[in-house]
Amino acid sequence: MRDKVSVIGAGNVGATLAQRLAELDLVDVALVDVVEGLAEGKALDLLEAGPVLGYDTQVVGSTDYSITERSRVVVITSGLARKPGMSRDDLVSANAEIVRTVTTEVMRHSPQAILIIVTNPLDVMTELALRVSGLPRTRVIGMAGVLDTARFRAFLAAELQVSVRSLEAYVLGGHGDSMVPLRGVTTVAGVPVGQLIPAQRLEEIVQRTRDGGAEIVRHLKTGSAFYAPSASAAQMVGAILLDRRQILPCAVRLEGEYGLEGVVVGVPVKLGKEGVIEVIEVELTAQERSELISSAEAVRETIAVLR
Repeated sequence: MRDKVSVIGAGNVGATLAQRLAELDLVDVALVDVVEGLAEGKALDLLEAGPVLGYDTQVVGSTDYSITERSRVVVITSGLARKPGMSRDDLVSANAEIVRTVTTEVMRHSPQAILIIVTNPLDVMTELALRVSGLPRTRVIGMAGVLDTARFRAFLAAELQVSVRSLEAYVLGGHGDSMVPLRGVTTVAGVPVGQLIPAQRLEEIVQRTRDGGAEIVRHLKTGSAFYAPSASAAQMVGAILLDRRQILPCAVRLEGEYGLEGVVVGVPVKLGKEGVIEVIEVELTAQERSELISSAEAVRETIAVLR
């Protein structure tokens, strides 16, 4: 019997992630959504694509969490998008209720699962899932750093007209305006990016990275990003399923690393079959360290809304 990965939420991010996982042909996929028929219909459509694309993945959908039984990994994408007139605190409160319910149901059916959180505000929802599940921090992981780093690499590659494969970069901190793209360790074929891009232009790219999600929303007008977020979550799932021990920037609760305690922020971690194997501490410049501390404080302030 194959391992199972469950995706909670069959919206754009969840459904696209289910497609990516199905096409990997490594595990079976369960898709859950509160909207009657939504997960069932999308799962059936994905199942019927298998003979065309050549995968044997079994994909099922339901409103019932029983289909998630014994999942190895569960990815939580459920949540509301911020609407006009809704404050950030309103969004935190609304999505907290969703994530609290989802996490409780997931743990009832798959107490051994590793949880990957995609719902926004991501750092806060990761902290909430950690509290509700009672799992160790190694098994409750937020997705944002992979996505933010992908955006940073994409913008740098376009600026330098090189392949994204030639770039090594990390974005740390909270998933939002306070994220911290690391200029000091970002390299292009081993050459520090500061030697290739003037400082002012590099700061413009850093700011575009921070505004990456909002830039897409401005174009779409009635939606938000889902191709890159789903690809980012799929990369994390793959690292866990295949025990790659791959170093990826993910949101985890820190326990003294980077001088921070008891707060969820994005940092490089080694991901494998048990979840987070190790938090990797990279050398930060004085500016980056200051930005990371400020970012962590911003996350703490939002977490306080949960109380």
